[in-house]
Amino acid sequence: MKAWIPHEAGVGLLGEVPAGVTVQPWTDPGRPPSDPADVRFWVPPFLAGGDATAMLDRLPDLAVVQLLSAGADAWVGRVPEGVALCDARGVHDAGTAEWVVAAILSQLRNFPAMARAQARREWAYDAVTPTDELTGKRVLIVGAGSIGSAVRARLAPFDVGFTLVARSARPAEGVHGVDELPRLLPDADVVVLLVPLTPQTRGMVDEAFLAAMPDGALLVNAARGPVARTEALVAELTSGRLRAALDVTDPEPLPTDHPLWELPNVLLTPHVAGSVRGLLPRAYRLVGEQLRRYAAGESLINTVEGGY
Repeated sequence: MKAWIPHEAGVGLLGEVPAGVTVQPWTDPGRPPSDPADVRFWVPPFLAGGDATAMLDRLPDLAVVQLLSAGADAWVGRVPEGVALCDARGVHDAGTAEWVVAAILSQLRNFPAMARAQARREWAYDAVTPTDELTGKRVLIVGAGSIGSAVRARLAPFDVGFTLVARSARPAEGVHGVDELPRLLPDADVVVLLVPLTPQTRGMVDEAFLAAMPDGALLVNAARGPVARTEALVAELTSGRLRAALDVTDPEPLPTDHPLWELPNVLLTPHVAGSVRGLLPRAYRLVGEQLRRYAAGESLINTVEGGY
């Protein structure tokens, strides 16, 4: 059988390849590396959008789609029946958690304003100080999965208080249900979004959600852009009442004339939270493990169920 992967370097990062398996890099969508017949295991490109799902029609014998992303929203409901869909849960914990911590600290310590002053060659001490601080803040993490746990672990040394929210409450773990957000939001200094994009989370951050956040609070979106309603976000941020750090937007990429670019209380990064140098080694360790599991007839991990 064949396994197609999106990186030449991935071949050397997989570890032991099972007997009878041929691994081929598929780096050019217009030029398959060989006959698609007998391709049973496919790894699409990282952050591949909905257009990549069209490739599914070209792989008649496909059995497994192993994503390199933690999110599977572009693939849920599009993978043929009988084909296992697996995400890269765990691969992006460290990189995304680092981005969240860096984004929070950058906004609270007013680094964007200092960077703008640096570009003007201006020693703007009086204009940028005193800054806010992370110590003592109340952090609400919406999305209590593996990335949420990684964020909590990295923020813990800053003496912050935590509230974790998941789709369903887990009282034994101290995790609240999403239905409790209206009660929890008014007490949060920092709200971190780490949920997958699903029909339930699309537009979750709406006018009511934002209005429930206290004055001066910081919204951090490391999830997916459509989790927040852009019009509501722009309106609230334009008023200056809240701050935001956004790695994702809706639409994405953000058009050059979009008002979010100009707001001084917004930190924007171009969907880079998981794009770190350690990504491929971690990702292909998972791919190699999954490939060996599949070849041995064992259960796969990180399978994405219909409810996601």
